[in-house]
Amino acid sequence: MAVVANTFQTYTAKGIREDLSDLISRVAMEETPFITNIGKEKAENTFFEWQTQDLATADTNNAHVEGDDATYQAVTPTVRVGNYTQIMKRNFIISETEEAVRKAGRASEINYQKILKGVEIRRDAEAILLSNQGAAAGDGATIPRKTGSILAFIKTNTSFGVGGANPVYTNIPTGTRTDGTQRAFTETLVKDVLQQMWRSGAKTDMVSVGGVNKQKFSTFAGIAQLRTETGKKTATIVGAADVYLGDWGPVSIVANAFQRERDAIFVDTDYAAVSTLRPYYCKERAQTGDARKFECIVEWGLKIRNEKGLGLVADLTTT
Repeated sequence: MAVVANTFQTYTAKGIREDLSDLISRVAMEETPFITNIGKEKAENTFFEWQTQDLATADTNNAHVEGDDATYQAVTPTVRVGNYTQIMKRNFIISETEEAVRKAGRASEINYQKILKGVEIRRDAEAILLSNQGAAAGDGATIPRKTGSILAFIKTNTSFGVGGANPVYTNIPTGTRTDGTQRAFTETLVKDVLQQMWRSGAKTDMVSVGGVNKQKFSTFAGIAQLRTETGKKTATIVGAADVYLGDWGPVSIVANAFQRERDAIFVDTDYAAVSTLRPYYCKERAQTGDARKFECIVEWGLKIRNEKGLGLVADLTTT
């Protein structure tokens, strides 16, 4: 049908109000399962320390003659282990006019950006703590202080490809691990590291993997066994989608978008923590024009109470 002559339409009308929703949609990975599941502590210095202790190997010849005089064994001292805090920043600058105008979806651009920067810093921290970064003291001039990441700590309960090597350190994880030849992710590798951790005394409760190897993990028999027991429903756990039921008890399998795809990181979460020297805050800097400047900062580091509470299947294929 034709439009009747002189019909007044929206194409020529003036003064129509815009239809702009107050909902702001954000599609981005925000889950940080490693930081979420490990402990939280307060650091009191840029270099923070703790102690570890090993027990003597079990002695099957521990039998003595009645009345025999003792031969005294040497005492094994504790080991002091330390790490550095790392300063993480995000900043923004907002014009005075932008803060003053009426906006959809937020009353204050400044407050909105403070929230966004907090999420971004947390994502940065998740990626850094799961990376292959050695601890560094910095020099106060051009080299920043860096916290040793989880891969710089793990050296006992590991499985890696040809040419790979664990980091070498005694007190401070200043080195990094050497990547080896990549190989397929198998359930045999998982069982091997879980057994190593069990022998070390750890109770593995989380394995963190990338998206590709999370899908591979989901095909392992231990996953299928648990689903049968739960009526084929996915188990509910923080930041994860499945539970692996093996010889050493149930383990949460976490898909983590911020770690290297080539690593499957095994954690007894009782032995890992984030130590915070300065909690997250946004500080306004001196104003030099018609705009307001903000720096959002947190200073924290990774504490691994005992690296034998960690494990790693390294050098996995990523396709």
